[in-house]
Parts: sequence; C-alpha cells; structure tokens
Amino acid sequence: MKDQIFAILEESLAVKEASVRKNADVLVKAAETMAGCMTAFHKILIFGNGGSAADAQHIAAEFVNRFQIERPPLAALALTTDTSILTSIGNDYSFDDIFDKQVAALGNPGDIAWGISTSGNSRNVVKAMERAREKGLITLGMCGRGGKIEGLSDMLLTVDSQVTARIQETHIVYGHILCHLVDRILFPDRF
Repeated sequence: MKDQIFAILEESLAVKEASVRKNADVLVKAAETMAGCMTAFHKILIFGNGGSAADAQHIAAEFVNRFQIERPPLAALALTTDTSILTSIGNDYSFDDIFDKQVAALGNPGDIAWGISTSGNSRNVVKAMERAREKGLITLGMCGRGGKIEGLSDMLLTVDSQVTARIQETHIVYGHILCHLVDRILFPDRF
C-alpha cells in the first residue's frame, strides 16, 4: 500500500511541476489581468462542475475573504453555489444553461469569466465562455489538455495529464498561485 501512496505522490508532484513551469507566463498574465480587473472595480465569475465547482467556490472564497494576508475583500463570485438559480435554470431550460444565464445576468465588459473543466468540453462551461466572449468579458480557461474552451479563452491554463485527479490537483495549485500573485500585485507593502 505504501508503494501506491508514493507512486501517486510522485505522479502528482511531477504533473504539477511540469504544468506550472509550462504555464508560468500565462499565470503571470492572468494575475496581472485579475489585479487590473479588481482595481477597476470589476469582478471574477468562476464556474465548473463537480470537483471544478468546488474549486470555483474555494477560489472565490480566497478572494472575497482573504488568502494569506489581511487585505480588503476582492470581488469574485462562484456561479456554482445558488441552488435556486441552478435548479430553476436546469429545470426550466437545461443543465447546459446554468452558467450561461448567470454570465448573461451578472457579467459585464471588463469582468473575468473563469471556466474550469478537466476535459475542456463541459457543455455548460463552454456555453458560458461563449456568452462571456459575446458580452466582452475577459475569459480564463482552466482544463486538462485543451478541448473546446481552448478556443474561447483569452488565457488558458492546461494540465498535461489524462488523469482527472492530477488535473484537479494542479488546478487548485494554479488557483492558489493566482491568489498569491494578485495579493502581491495589489498589496505589495503587506508582504
């Protein structure tokens, strides 16, 4: 059993290291874009399904509450949390529309739409990214090896793995890196 534990750990570390190194420039650009968005009193809308929904909520909480330093709240919203909105849209229209309608209602030019999909092909994430593009939002995609959100993302963070767990583990590392970098950009005197 310990062999299994260490094999998983080694694979996870290798995927995270390779992915962060490959995407370092995109991480910097995304952090600078997020900081600019928040400085201009815009917001970040984050969405995904399953584990990616949990990541959306986790990352939004880090921005709104705090990450590692004491600082004012930053405007981020997970579109995965309001069960009345999610179920009414899913019931009256389609599950494919649950994020699209929220982006249509809440998104404004200058906001960031951050779509998370391990496959890059989740229909509801793709549809919301299309809507974000139509409305003039900045789009950030986070996925495995690409997929449909690749062509809809102004900035794309990929993970070179076919294993969902490794992709999700790397996504939360990306999220934490972005939270840290945004804080450093906006509040450099607090470090």
